[in-house]
Amino acid sequence: QVQLVESGGGLVQPGGSLRLSCTASASIFNINTMGWYRQVPGKERELVATITSGGLTNYVSSEKGRFTISSDNAKNTVYLQMNSLKVEDTAVYYCNVRGRSFSAWGQGTLVTVSS
Repeated sequence: QVQLVESGGGLVQPGGSLRLSCTASASIFNINTMGWYRQVPGKERELVATITSGGLTNYVSSEKGRFTISSDNAKNTVYLQMNSLKVEDTAVYYCNVRGRSFSAWGQGTLVTVSS
């Protein structure tokens, strides 16, 4: 089964930066798309960014320029570089990996932006 391990969350001051990582099981080699979502209590989970196996990226327009998604296909890993963080970026961030016949979610990493 596909398993995802997330890391990189934590506490950061407004204007600071964090880099999230998500690594999928090494046995998975037919991944089509990897992405990041986030969720605040009481709200729907929302898309942040995605990247295809070919390197094509898609961002939520409001986050473009502050967040950068990248991947290392050899390591089955996707990253989210977050700069100029705002208090409203506080959320649990989840990675997602999709292939032809599967979809898997990480269990989340908490990002807290506070003074």
